[in-house]
Parts: sequence; structure tokens; C-alpha cells
Amino acid sequence: GIKWMSSLEAKFEDAKDKKPTAEKVERLRREKINRFRNQHRINVQGTDLPDPIATFDELQKEYKVHPKIMENIQAAGFHVPTPIQMQAIPVMLHGRELLASAPTGSGKTLAFCIPILTHLKQPRNKGFRALIISPTRELASQTHRELVKLAEGTGFRIHMIHKAAEAAKKFGPKSSKKF
Repeated sequence: GIKWMSSLEAKFEDAKDKKPTAEKVERLRREKINRFRNQHRINVQGTDLPDPIATFDELQKEYKVHPKIMENIQAAGFHVPTPIQMQAIPVMLHGRELLASAPTGSGKTLAFCIPILTHLKQPRNKGFRALIISPTRELASQTHRELVKLAEGTGFRIHMIHKAAEAAKKFGPKSSKKF
């Protein structure tokens, strides 16, 4: 038989029949992510890159970042991640290698400190478990200061070693053999 319907009903029927395919949903998601990256001037290269984050809250939901670290981020006055943090943190939390370039003061230190502490999970009495090498003492001091603030209350011990003789006194004469 013939099915009689108004044009409005026909549009409704057509909409019901056209379910979004998985490919279309994925394409729309990719377009949304690309718009987000363009809006924040994030340029990336590589394959199978993790999506950028828009808020620090996503770190706890998606990546299970320690709640105390999240508290310390908020206490330090960081409310919205900078573009380098939006993309670099997820890349590093996925265990990927990263080469990033961003202006001074853009939040690079926090962008790599959060993944380091997250990968370490919890403190252990096993010696040095992460090593950050800095080209200058000033940068080493800044990184140390930021890590101390970020790790406060988590039990991690953050040290800065800038002279071998002082390191031997601080960590014992056998420290060079241990580590």
C-alpha cells in the first residue's frame, strides 16, 4: 500500500532512518579536536595522538592523577591549562616521546612534572626514580621549586643536586655507586 504523510512527517521519518555511522561519529570527533587545537594554536605531528585536555579536572577523570597533586595544582592558582599543557600532558601520560616548543612562561615545567609524578604513582625507598637534567642552575632551581609545590603532601622527596661533592655528603659516600 501507499503510505500518506505530510512533508514534516517525511523529514522526521528520514531522520529516524539515518543513524550516524561509527565512521561519521569519529570524523566529527576529529573535526572538533582539530578546531580545539586550532583555536588554542596547538600544532602537533605524529600518529595516534591523544586528545588534548581542556581542563585540569580531566586529568583526574581520564588519567587517575593523584588527588593531592590535583589539590596542589588548584592551590598554586592553576585553573585552566595552557596550550602546551593541554597537549603535552596527555602525550606524556600515554608514555609517548615528546619534543615541544613554547615561549618562556607558558607552563612547560608543569607540563612535564605532572606526568612524571603520575608515572611514579607513589613514593618508594628505592633511590632516585626520576632524573631531570637542566642546562642552567636557574632552570634547575625553578624546576625543583615547582616539583616541591606539586608533590607536597604526596610523600615524594624532591632533591636538587648541583655539585658532586655536596651530593656525596648529603646522600653518603657510596651514593655514586648506588645510583
